[in-house]
Amino acid sequence: MGQLIVRGLDDRLIQTLKQRAARAGRAAEAEHRAILEQALRPEVETFAESAARLRARTPPQATNSADLLRIDRDRDHGR
Repeated sequence: MGQLIVRGLDDRLIQTLKQRAARAGRAAEAEHRAILEQALRPEVETFAESAARLRARTPPQATNSADLLRIDRDRDHGR
């Protein structure tokens, strides 16, 4: 497994990372790993984003659904 050394960090940043690690109940190094993993995790499309993308690929419907229901109802009653 590789290592990563980051030089030149501000002391306040280091202190903040240590505090965050303590709140999470883990060592500073484990917290650093968690932050990097979260930040670099592949983005996952939300349901709303996926639906919007699919909607954009679907041509608009020329017929109103209420009109289709009326046609169906009238056809069934006309028998």
